[in-house]
Amino acid sequence: MMKYAVPFLIFLTQVFNAQAQKTTVKAYPKPSYKTITVYTTAEKTDYRLSKTATLTLTPFGQPLETQPCVFIDDTKKFQTITGIGGAITDASAETLAKLPAAAQEELINAYYSADKGIGYSLIRTNMNSCDFSSDTYTYVADNDAALKTFNVTHDEKYRIPMIKKAMAAAGGKLPLFISPWSPPAWMKDNNDMLHGGKLKEEFKQSWANYYVKYIKTYESKGIPVWGLTVQNEPMAKQKWESCIFSAEEERDFIKKYLGPTLQQQGLSSKKLIAWDHNRDLLYQRATTILNDPAAAKYVWGLGYHWYETWTGSAMQFDNLRRVHETFPDKNLVFTEGCVEKFDLGRIESWSIGERYGFSMVNDFNSGTCAWTDWNVLLDETGGPNHVGNFCFAPVHADTKSGKLIYTNAYYYLGHFSKFVKAGASRIGTASSRDKLSTTAFINPDGKMIVVVLNLSNDEVAYKVWFQGNAADVTSLPHSIATLVIE
Repeated sequence: MMKYAVPFLIFLTQVFNAQAQKTTVKAYPKPSYKTITVYTTAEKTDYRLSKTATLTLTPFGQPLETQPCVFIDDTKKFQTITGIGGAITDASAETLAKLPAAAQEELINAYYSADKGIGYSLIRTNMNSCDFSSDTYTYVADNDAALKTFNVTHDEKYRIPMIKKAMAAAGGKLPLFISPWSPPAWMKDNNDMLHGGKLKEEFKQSWANYYVKYIKTYESKGIPVWGLTVQNEPMAKQKWESCIFSAEEERDFIKKYLGPTLQQQGLSSKKLIAWDHNRDLLYQRATTILNDPAAAKYVWGLGYHWYETWTGSAMQFDNLRRVHETFPDKNLVFTEGCVEKFDLGRIESWSIGERYGFSMVNDFNSGTCAWTDWNVLLDETGGPNHVGNFCFAPVHADTKSGKLIYTNAYYYLGHFSKFVKAGASRIGTASSRDKLSTTAFINPDGKMIVVVLNLSNDEVAYKVWFQGNAADVTSLPHSIATLVIE
C-alpha cells in the first residue's frame, strides 16, 4: 500500500491547490479607516455627486444627546449586494438610436462606466413587448406552440446593440435579468396581450419553454442572462401588456412548469425571481409560494416595485422586513420603479430624486440585495410608449437637439451605484436624528460607504462616529451625501 500513498497525497495536494486557485478571492490591504471623502448632491446648489469635503476621524468618546450622530458598526454584516442598475427597454434603446454618436457614447458611459459615470452593475430587460415598446410583438408566429419560428430579430435592431454597448462600458460583464409582460395573445384566455387575461393551461409548458428559448438565444449572441422574473406585475390588469397570476397560480406554474423546465434545460443556475409587483401584497405572495417546498426550491428571490402608492399608501417597507425575517434564505430585489405622469415642466423637480433616495435607503435597510430602476433613458415626451403611459427616467433625450437632460434622480442613484460595488455587504448604521436617514456598506476592498439622506428644509451638523472616533459633517437641506471611509 505504501508505494501508492505518496502519489495519492501528491494527487490530493494538486486537487486542493487547484480548488484553492478557483476560489481565491482578491486580497486587499485593510484600510486604516482614518480618512472620509464626502460626495454631495443638494438642492439649490451646483453640487451633483460633487466632492465636497475630505475629513479625518479623530478620537471621540461617548456622544452627548445634544450631539447629532451617524453611527457605523462594521462588525455587523447583513445581506450581500448583487448590483444596482436599470432597465434597457425598447423605449430606451430606440431613443438612444435617435441621438448623435457622441451623445450615445455619453449616455452609455454616464451609466455604465465606473470611472466616467455611475457604474451600473445590473440590467433588466423585457421579454416580448411591454408598454415601453413602440408596438406589441412576440418572438414567434401565431399558434406556434412548438416555438419553431422563435427568433429575436426584433431586438437586434436597437435593444441588443445597446445592451452590448453597456456591457462593454462596464468592463465586459454585466448581469442581466429578463421579465415578461405577457405571453403571446393566442396563449391567453382573452386572446389579447393587453388587458390582463390568464395563461391557458394547455400552453403552460410552451410558455415555460419560451423563457428557455429567449435565454439561450440571447446567450448565443454573447449576452449572458443572470436571472428572470416569472411575470411583471401579475396582479395588474393594465391597458398595456399584462397577464394575471394569483399567488397559487404563480406557485403552481413555478413548481410544475418553469422550475423543472429550467432545470431540465441546464439553466438551474439562473436566478428565478417571483412576484415582481408592489410591496403591498409581497408577504402574501411570499408565504404562498415559499411555504411550498416544491416551489420554493426553484425560487432564488422575490422582486418588488414601489407603486403601492397608487392606493394612497406610503411605501410599505415593513412588508419587506417581514418577508426578510420570515424567509432569510431568499433574496429581495427591487425590480422596478419610476416617477409616473411625465411633464417636461417638472423635469427639474427635486422630489423626483428624493423619491429614489428615500426608497433606496429604506429598501437596503430592509434587506434588499439588488435595486433596479425602470427605463434608463426616455425621450422628451416620456416615451416612446405605445399606450400613452409616459413616465420620467433619470435621463431624458431631446431627440430634436440631440442633447441629454439629466434629472436629479440620476445623481441620487449614483450616490449608491457609483460607490457600492457588487459583492459589498450592508453593515450596521443608525442616525440619532430623524432628519437624517442612513444606510452603510463595506465593499470587497474594505472601504466603507455611508449614505446620508436629508429630506428636510434644515441644515444639520452631525458627527460620523466609528469605533470611538468621529468627524464633523454638515448635511445640507434636501441633500444626499456619500461618505467613503478608508
